[in-house]
Amino acid sequence: MKTKNELPECPVATTVSLIGSKWKLLILRNLVKRPWRFNQLMKSIDGISQKVLTTSLRELESDGIIYRKDYKTNPPKVEYGLTDLGSKLNHLLDEMAEFGNYYKNQL
Repeated sequence: MKTKNELPECPVATTVSLIGSKWKLLILRNLVKRPWRFNQLMKSIDGISQKVLTTSLRELESDGIIYRKDYKTNPPKVEYGLTDLGSKLNHLLDEMAEFGNYYKNQL
């Protein structure tokens, strides 16, 4: 997790620094619904590479937004979901979806 000194002073910039990439937002869009396995996320996000998905998941986990649950089975089973902190983003993501739909309807 980042320290307070590593984050921007502006709260909006702080949020953008945590979830502002296209890929992180799409990952979070899925995880709002339920926990997902890596391959499920990979298939559901068109155009994302394995490397970018791995990096984005690690960053979100490091920032305390998502958790990674390793079932320690063979073959490996790992699941990703939102932490309590990450669940606080649900309202923000809903608002973004609502605006996106509104914007499309205006065109």
